[in-house]
Amino acid sequence: MSVNHHQSSSITAGAAAPAALRVLAPAGRVALFAALLWGAAAAGEIPVPGTPVPITLQTFVVMLAALTLNWREAGASVAVYLAAGAAGLPVFAGGASTAALLGPSAGFLIGFLPGVVATALLKGDSATGAGAAGMALRLARLFGAALVGCVGVVYAFGFVIQSAFTGAPLAAVALASMGFVAGDVIKAVVASLVAAGVAKLGARR
Repeated sequence: MSVNHHQSSSITAGAAAPAALRVLAPAGRVALFAALLWGAAAAGEIPVPGTPVPITLQTFVVMLAALTLNWREAGASVAVYLAAGAAGLPVFAGGASTAALLGPSAGFLIGFLPGVVATALLKGDSATGAGAAGMALRLARLFGAALVGCVGVVYAFGFVIQSAFTGAPLAAVALASMGFVAGDVIKAVVASLVAAGVAKLGARR
């Protein structure tokens, strides 16, 4: 009876281990991308004349999160990052914290959350067939998702809130941000290539 009990305990423990990993692995991915967002902000910023919003690599990290994680994990990573800043930690560009969520650049930060979720949902299934045609289709799907979510959605929030804070016409805000848009389109291309490579490696394992 004690032997059977021991065997039963071993089987239960063996079944529980993968379940625990399934719980811990997503948490690790969420924490990783939240830290990468902070790292991208801490790495420095490039001021752009005519707009109070600097250039950072954060959008690129948001794109990678959206294109490599599911929508829940991607959304959670951005939510953790925003929550850290709202709580007063200096995780935003220039070492800013809560004040950044109350200023003209707030819309771009807030827009990361719906943008990353939209992109992760739009990217679809990674299975697109083998060969060059399959890879091209995968890249087009990833790029399109990043363009809609991490550029279109994020900038929609950013433009509206910046216009409200500064009193500048929406069209003027959009025009002043065209340099950002062009840069983020390039980031979307690179992020799509990276995500497609990650998916290909994962499929081989």
